[in-house]
Amino acid sequence: MIFSKNLDIPVRDLGGKNVPFDILKYVPEESAVHYGFVPIGLKDGVLEIGILDPDNIEAKDAISFIASRVGIPYKIFLISESDFHAVISSYKGISGEVSKALGQITAEKKKETATAGKEQEEVAADLLQDISAKTAAGIVEEAPVTKIVAVIIQHATEGNASDIHIEPLEDKVKVRFRVDGVLYTSLFLPSAVHEAVVARIKILTNMKLDEKRKPQDGRFTARIEGRQIDFRVSTFPTFFGEKVVLRILDVDKGIKRLDQIGFTPDNLKLIKEAINRPYGLILLTGPTGSGKTTTLYAMLNEVDKEKYNVVSLEDPVEYTMQGVSQSQVRTEINYTFASGLRSILRQDPDIIMVGEIRDEPTARLAIQAALTGHLVFSTLHTNNAIAAVPRLIDMGIEPYLIAPTLTLVMAQRLVGTLCEESKRAVQITPEIRQTIDAEFADLPEGARGKLSIPNQVFASEPSSTCSTGTRGRQAIIEILDIDKEIQEVILRNPDEQAIKKIARAKGMLTIKEDAMIKAFNGAIAFDETLRI
Repeated sequence: MIFSKNLDIPVRDLGGKNVPFDILKYVPEESAVHYGFVPIGLKDGVLEIGILDPDNIEAKDAISFIASRVGIPYKIFLISESDFHAVISSYKGISGEVSKALGQITAEKKKETATAGKEQEEVAADLLQDISAKTAAGIVEEAPVTKIVAVIIQHATEGNASDIHIEPLEDKVKVRFRVDGVLYTSLFLPSAVHEAVVARIKILTNMKLDEKRKPQDGRFTARIEGRQIDFRVSTFPTFFGEKVVLRILDVDKGIKRLDQIGFTPDNLKLIKEAINRPYGLILLTGPTGSGKTTTLYAMLNEVDKEKYNVVSLEDPVEYTMQGVSQSQVRTEINYTFASGLRSILRQDPDIIMVGEIRDEPTARLAIQAALTGHLVFSTLHTNNAIAAVPRLIDMGIEPYLIAPTLTLVMAQRLVGTLCEESKRAVQITPEIRQTIDAEFADLPEGARGKLSIPNQVFASEPSSTCSTGTRGRQAIIEILDIDKEIQEVILRNPDEQAIKKIARAKGMLTIKEDAMIKAFNGAIAFDETLRI
């Protein structure tokens, strides 16, 4: 305590309490062990750091660097060695469990070398060489490597990660989890086990074990905490070895209802009306990772799959859906969206989902299907909903075919959902009011009258239970409803600005405005709307 007072550093007794992973992820475990400090809390936007030696200049420099990188101020506390080691051992359990498995490999190797009469100094070098050299039939079936893969998968799933990245570096292997669209480094593995880990994953997915020069794709299923989780796996050859990315597809979380996507009541009504029509083309637009597939599945989930013949053509099939005949395109055998769609039309379908319209043949077949009495869902890569019309024309589709078939176009993005405990009220200043008024200025009076602009909005402020200030993501959406007036514009002058003028006159809201409305309701941070 005297030591603490002389240095003017407060003492913190953790009392054996666990530190949540949301706090731990601010400081990589290897940095914590090397420098002797750990994150212990987040209070009022300040990262609290527990340190063993306040005189360690290198440790203080490292703390400053980490704090500047994450953009959060920090405060240092003196903690005991027992509290320090307790925090180290609680790094989400993943490093500890993996270390045990690695230790088991080391112990087994030591036992083998001791029996052979080898010197202790040779053990480490032999271990690295032996692990790298063993074939898939050997090392990958040993319990330690199997456990390493299982632990990584389990912790990623429990941590609500959407992807796992296993990346070989020059002297180690980095494992990262993507949570809410952001990648976080979870642990490092020794380079010696990289090939064994990759081989284990290849066995799970039935990939070719001896093919390391070309990318491969596969998938497997595992039961975790009583839930069936699908994993879509991709390998990619890099300079230091094969990189592996596992996409986590949790059916319980992946297939949502339409009312869970984030539609406003008016937009939800438009979507349901379009889905209930007997024919037509419904398009979803947006960049990769904007949630289009999730929305497509939600729309398919809405239709009567017992009454209608529902067929999908996907690349790849992400979630299996009961009542839908799902097919995956395979370009290597010339089974493309276009050729697959031709086959589907011979299957007497009522409702067709085409994963993506990438070219003129697919676009033309989708239009023809809608013209001949089918309801077609698909996606298109454009920045907004209105741009879908000129994009189809650029592909070679005539306006007279687009106007009667296209019924609705939706564009979407994903933004972080505010944690209730991390909301910080922000009064709407004259400057913020001016920004809001300018955004909605060209809306007709009736549409502006429906807006309810509060006196305050919210910002995200990291807390001890929600380190990023957000938890999960939701869609922000704009919808172009193709009614008779819009059809006439498409036939007469299918220019983006001409379509926008009519759509705005009818009260169409943009993605940014949908985000602002969600910010008014406290669902997302107002700052998010300014970055759209």
